[in-house]
Amino acid sequence: MRAIIQRVLKASVTIDEKIVSEINSGLLILLGIEAEDTLEDIEWLTKKIVNLRIFNDENGVMNNSLLDENGDAIIVSQFTLHASTKKGNRPSYIKAAKPEISIPLYQLFITFFEKQIHKKVGTGKFGADMQVSLVNNGPVTISIDSKIRE
Repeated sequence: MRAIIQRVLKASVTIDEKIVSEINSGLLILLGIEAEDTLEDIEWLTKKIVNLRIFNDENGVMNNSLLDENGDAIIVSQFTLHASTKKGNRPSYIKAAKPEISIPLYQLFITFFEKQIHKKVGTGKFGADMQVSLVNNGPVTISIDSKIRE
């Protein structure tokens, strides 16, 4: 499971010219799921993200987490995070999980995340053509892979 976490001043997801999710200060999380991902990956990654100390404290030091800030989040499924560019110029998405695997894992990830931050999160729509807008705060962008755990 791979995630791109962006600290944002605001973010939104639009589908068919209609805003379906919108937040102010918080995190925009792009989530890529592969077939080998398990409940353990979800548990580890959600805990890691909600506790990442990437928000500034009163001294301007990145010392606070999403929980500390009571921030909001949008979680968007993005299979292209598992693109392989090893051969040629056309990315291969063979490692990305098929919808019958990734949709339940995506929904479970959202459920775990909401339980940890004690509120609803915004989402996109799985498989939809989405326009994601954001104002990256910092900028702060972090990539995490549950298989590498760096």
